[in-house]
Amino acid sequence: MPLRNILDPALKIILFGGKGGVGKTTSASATALYLARSYKTLLISTDPAHSLSDSFEQSIGDSITQIEGVERLYALEIDAEKAYAKFQLEHEPELRKLIDTSTNLDEEDIKSFMSMPIPGVDEVMGFKTIVDIIDQANFEKYVIDTAPTGHALRLMTSPELFDDWIKIMAQLRWKYRYMVTRFAGDYKPDEGDDFLFSMKKTVRKVQKLLQDTSQSEFIVVTIPEAMALEETKRFLLQLQKLNVVVKQLIINNVMVSEGCDFCRQRKQSQSRYLETLYDMFGKLEITMVQQRPTEVRGISGLEVIMHHLF
Repeated sequence: MPLRNILDPALKIILFGGKGGVGKTTSASATALYLARSYKTLLISTDPAHSLSDSFEQSIGDSITQIEGVERLYALEIDAEKAYAKFQLEHEPELRKLIDTSTNLDEEDIKSFMSMPIPGVDEVMGFKTIVDIIDQANFEKYVIDTAPTGHALRLMTSPELFDDWIKIMAQLRWKYRYMVTRFAGDYKPDEGDDFLFSMKKTVRKVQKLLQDTSQSEFIVVTIPEAMALEETKRFLLQLQKLNVVVKQLIINNVMVSEGCDFCRQRKQSQSRYLETLYDMFGKLEITMVQQRPTEVRGISGLEVIMHHLF
């Protein structure tokens, strides 16, 4: 069964996730290639170990780059650490004001505090980059190649982690506000308040985006092997807890040929896992992709996968 509803104009964001080595990047790249036939599309990698450049056999990096030979397809490999460093630099006055007025820390402690990583901030910065790009409305479709399951789950839970940090800072801020009002009689919001409000809006926007099934869809990718099957099961349960709806599943590397001893043995080995996958995830729409004899790279290789998916 081919992937469905991908061309729906209302669907803006398609995320691909799963265990490492199951073909997420290839699936995401082939989908982006398909979408680019009809829509101006941006393919984004949030995986620290980026491989979009390998898939398309061209340098991409952390700036939006057009894919050579494809008119409406662009790609971006997000560097979350770099995005956070830029964020700190841009918002240092607000952060410093916030910490200075909300705590009893001295200058050295403030420096130490600001150098400490905020829980989930790398992932939030990755999503903030995506949200900022979407707000610019330069593209019609966004395909996101996420990191392997553990990182992907942190990506999906990062808004809640960051929201907790905002709540703690807001509580400290309210104490400061109360003291100013009590002794000065009036309180005027400053850059610290503006910063918290802005971050809160970003978190809410990310949460809404991830949970709005009309605008976004999360497609899980797996292969017919024991470890991948178990990890896929756990991954889907975790996504369900996060209220992320999954409707479609891609099973990659399916052996169909019986033309050699290895092929027959592999097909037989896979058959029981395929049966289990259909038993466990039969409510999902499942798309199977045949195993390729060589590594999938370049436009021509991705077009082969595209025809399997669609």
